[in-house]
Amino acid sequence: QVQLVESGGGLEQAGGSLRLSCVASGRTLSSYSMGWFRQAPGKEREFVEAIRRSVGMRYYADSVKGRFTVSRDNAKNTVYLQMNSLKTEETAVYYCAARDGVVVTTTRYDYWGQGTQVTVSS
Repeated sequence: QVQLVESGGGLEQAGGSLRLSCVASGRTLSSYSMGWFRQAPGKEREFVEAIRRSVGMRYYADSVKGRFTVSRDNAKNTVYLQMNSLKTEETAVYYCAARDGVVVTTTRYDYWGQGTQVTVSS
């Protein structure tokens, strides 16, 4: 079992930055592919970014290319999502997820955090 806890959400103005963290417990994070997703009210959960088990290859949605960056610190059992140049339409609950397998951009992850709210104001 893996427990994931996100933090770092909050209220930010459009064009600003936030850094989300996801701390894992129960298992070593290095064993898992890690993903970030978001869900706005009334919308489906959507893929944002993901990173392979070993530090390296990243996968991202076109909408966040060049603005968001996922990273991981396996020694700290933590995954991060740096979000720059935020847009109002990116207001959502952001979730991290762990997958015992290769990275996928669907919601087919094995473990999920409870989410952290990100609100971007104009």
